Amino acid sequence: MEWSLENVREMVAGGMQSIRECEICAFATGVCVLLLFMWYCYRVGREHSSSPLRGRCLSGSSRIGGVVGGFRSKGKHSLLEEQNGFAFCQSSECFRCTSAGENLNQRLYHSLQDYAKRYTWSGMGRVHKGVRDQGRYLNSRPTIQRPEVFFLPDLPSAPFFSREVQRHDVELLEQSFPALLAEFESIYHQPPARSGSSWWTYYLVNQGTPLVLNVRRCPKAWRVLGQLRTFIANNVFGNACFSVLTPGALITEHYGPTNVRLRCHLGLKVPPSCELVVGGEPQCWSEGSCLLFDDSFLHRAFHEGNSEDGPRVVFMVDLWHPNVAAAERQALDYIFTPGRLEDREGK
Repeated sequence: MEWSLENVREMVAGGMQSIRECEICAFATGVCVLLLFMWYCYRVGREHSSSPLRGRCLSGSSRIGGVVGGFRSKGKHSLLEEQNGFAFCQSSECFRCTSAGENLNQRLYHSLQDYAKRYTWSGMGRVHKGVRDQGRYLNSRPTIQRPEVFFLPDLPSAPFFSREVQRHDVELLEQSFPALLAEFESIYHQPPARSGSSWWTYYLVNQGTPLVLNVRRCPKAWRVLGQLRTFIANNVFGNACFSVLTPGALITEHYGPTNVRLRCHLGLKVPPSCELVVGGEPQCWSEGSCLLFDDSFLHRAFHEGNSEDGPRVVFMVDLWHPNVAAAERQALDYIFTPGRLEDREGK
């Protein structure tokens, strides 16, 4: 009996030692898994930034340069893209080009129905009205305001809006003026001399799609966008870019795609003889200050200074119109998600 008890004690002691060794192994394994997870989160964070903007960043070098109205960069290493005056593009990636057509209303309505089935019809009165009668709205609008893609009815309209309607975002942008100016100067290189004057842009977000390589070069600007409350980050009407107008340049009269947004210009460099005219009302930019305007109104911009004055530079951001309700914003984000209407057209 004594021999048996001793054996039992030895067996129990050996079992306890094995358990301790297993606990050490399990702990070491857990630490390794935790470190791997932290490394993965770090890599994902570096790739997509800490911004709350929904990540649809493109990979590779196909979008390395700035884009104007859907145009790709002409050179592989080009940082800024040129456009002499305003012109409609022919890019297969441009929403304004590819979505126009007789069946746009039908595609919009099917997308709205999909949204309502998945979520709700509640709060969709104006959106439903706008989608149902879109053709009539676009064709019957006065020439002073005529959005090219989508008109939301019963929105208060004016060429220019007070900074108070988007006070938080306006103040945040103006407080970020030194950082945005410094970041622009770090990426901007004087373009080679060419005949005529130019309008150049450097997009961080183009028609709702972040340009990942440009974003990596402008982390401070990207961080500012992530802190804005009303930036249109998730649909094709949202853009953010540095916009450069060289001396003598003219952006001829044109309309924006929709009235659901306000375009915000933060003046970074504003020489004399520069002006923005919206709906027949002229305004001048001011360094460190924001201008809010509805670009669905007929508008143009020009720089009549000389070469010694240097370029006019603004940081351009598209914000929600203050009278578009949260439920409407969610529905419009769904309907106008980049690629959604084009995908439906192919079905």
